Amino acid sequence: MTSAERHASFIKSTAKRLGFDFCGIAKAEFLEEEAPRLEEWLSRNYNGEMGYLANHFDKRLDPTKLVEGAKTVVSMVYNYYPEKKLPESSEDIKLAKYAYGEDYHFVIREKLNEFLKILREEIGEIDGRGFVDSAPVMERQWAKKAGLGWLGKNSLLLNRQMGSFFFLAELIIDLEVTPDTPLAKDYCGTCTACIDACPTDAIVDHGVIDGSKCISYLTIELKDAIPSEFQGKMENWAFGCDICQDVCPWNRFSKPHQEAKFQPHPELAEFTHRDWQEITEETFRKVFKKSAVKRTKLAGLKRNVDFLKSK
Repeated sequence: MTSAERHASFIKSTAKRLGFDFCGIAKAEFLEEEAPRLEEWLSRNYNGEMGYLANHFDKRLDPTKLVEGAKTVVSMVYNYYPEKKLPESSEDIKLAKYAYGEDYHFVIREKLNEFLKILREEIGEIDGRGFVDSAPVMERQWAKKAGLGWLGKNSLLLNRQMGSFFFLAELIIDLEVTPDTPLAKDYCGTCTACIDACPTDAIVDHGVIDGSKCISYLTIELKDAIPSEFQGKMENWAFGCDICQDVCPWNRFSKPHQEAKFQPHPELAEFTHRDWQEITEETFRKVFKKSAVKRTKLAGLKRNVDFLKSK
């Protein structure tokens, strides 16, 4: 076994020990195929008001610009599918499942820091950085290159063993590691469930999303008033949206996560329509103390709930 193969084996066993469900490895190199796709997507203004997605174009495509001398991108999957969903009837105010518990950025960042520490203790001085949706890293594309799945028509990474209800995280390191092989095909076939179900027609082509129409964008990223054209189309999603994942046949393989920090605040399961409409600063701070929902601030959440109410 070569040192690169030994490194691959150790990295994968460490990822499993830290609670990651899958781990794949890719060679750190320029994402040549993605450059024209990203350029085209930006030229169509599909990023809406997410101007930051147009920044650091080169860094998004070249990991060596994020970590000098980078040789390897390690991609990992961390499950967040809940054992019990919050109410999701047509009358309920809905919250994307990833936001039920503590903010995943902090939960997974801690694990990545621990991962780098373990690698350095085992192998020696390694230059590297951990990423969890926190820098210009094309995480789905790297996960695909690492053999963890394929990009579905809803643009999310799909995995045959667990669907898509998971977070992606990366380690970019200057260590030579034997890479994995990408899947030879995607497994969406002729299915159009996600395209058919999207109430705002945000999926414009296979794997191409008009972000400015996505309910997740409208309820989180958009800081201005939600355009009236989306009146009656939000299906009661107040923060994020799971529609294209809920209808995906591959998510029948989703299994409950084992992360205690992703459990929702006890009061959240009891929220009524009225509780959402009358939420106070005190309740917001208590229930969403460590949650990703804090990104919208109370004013943003109220804007979303009021927009749903006015349908």
